[in-house]
Amino acid sequence: MKTLAFLDCPTGLSGDMCLGALVDGGVPLDHLRAQLARVALTEPYVLSAETLHRNGIAATKAHVRLGNELKVQEHAPLRHLTDIEHLINAADLSQRIKDWSLGIFRRLAQAEGAVHGMDPNHVHFHEVGATDAIVDIVGTCIGLDWLGVDILYCSPLPMGSGTVRAAHGRLPVPAPAVLKLMEMAQVPIYGSDLTGELVTPTGAAIATTLVKQFGPPPAMTLKKVGLGAGSKDLALPNMLRLWLGKAPSAEIAQAVAKSDHRHSHGTHEHEPLPALETVTVLETQVDDLSPQAIGYLYDHLLGLGALDVLTQGVTMKKSRPGHLITVIAHPEQATACEQAIFQETTTLGIRRQEQQRVALHRELQTVETPLGSIRIKIAFDPKTQQVVNVHPEYEDCAVLARQHQLPWRTVHHQALCEWQKQDIAKADAF
Repeated sequence: MKTLAFLDCPTGLSGDMCLGALVDGGVPLDHLRAQLARVALTEPYVLSAETLHRNGIAATKAHVRLGNELKVQEHAPLRHLTDIEHLINAADLSQRIKDWSLGIFRRLAQAEGAVHGMDPNHVHFHEVGATDAIVDIVGTCIGLDWLGVDILYCSPLPMGSGTVRAAHGRLPVPAPAVLKLMEMAQVPIYGSDLTGELVTPTGAAIATTLVKQFGPPPAMTLKKVGLGAGSKDLALPNMLRLWLGKAPSAEIAQAVAKSDHRHSHGTHEHEPLPALETVTVLETQVDDLSPQAIGYLYDHLLGLGALDVLTQGVTMKKSRPGHLITVIAHPEQATACEQAIFQETTTLGIRRQEQQRVALHRELQTVETPLGSIRIKIAFDPKTQQVVNVHPEYEDCAVLARQHQLPWRTVHHQALCEWQKQDIAKADAF
């Protein structure tokens, strides 16, 4: 059965409240410390937790104290998105933790970029680029992964009032980045009599990236509740309540879905947490380049690690025929691909944009055929884990086709047949 989690946020949401609720929900503090130590932060810090009482109710408060035991450093390093991406990508963490953490920071960069009218890659992360915010975000992803959470839900979020001090001076509450995040994800919000900042940019980024559905709690068998204390004393107990449970049986789930359909909002239920990744798309068009150079460019870019390269015939100014060249690459390979385009083509400019993509999990298997060994790329459905695509590797088929003087399609078909035989044999054995 799937593990479900519900964020109940009567007094708002912040990164440290998430960490506190996860520790209270059973995530070992030593596990968080050990995993976070793999992120090469230059500033020393101490992660701790204590039990506090909020309006008479005990909850866990997470603390991230820097070397000077202050929450905020006056001269904390200013980090861009690429700086934080490098820290996370270089860390020895599971791919799921990396995907979630990168997704949160990239969504936050998009929101900040929209607020300040600039490219997300050029945004200076002030408060959310500081050590404590990185620990809050990556630590939350580590905790959710340790608990094995498959689907995350969240209540509608309360909006406070007043002002808050930030790197750009006094800002109204909700902060502009928080409002932009709410808008981007179409999150249900409501006004509250509680004053002050209830939802922080860190909390908003976590929720709008990882939560699959906002609204009432889902049907579940409740196993554990974790309480994460906030920093303020409010009229209500200032805490995040993390409900942890198991998905109901299929029969109960269907009955609940029918009776509770009116509450659905946004994405569908019972989907796994997203494995989103950001890719960089480079585009340029040329009308004075030899087609032979384009063929060479393909091989060069793929050798640099580009995910895909494609060209289209276009009509340019003065009705001149030309080529639109599009390159898709991971952000860390984008600059090298950009330099290759400038070096190998006649273009004077390249457009760049960041896009999100969901990639199916895939594996490489080798099948033995009468013609020789052929690698097979297999892709799986993210929900059912059933095989959805099977592709013999082109180069392996081409080598054997030349070796045996057979049509490429014959070798390709042979590989598929052998894989199907093996798959059927495994199913029968099971």
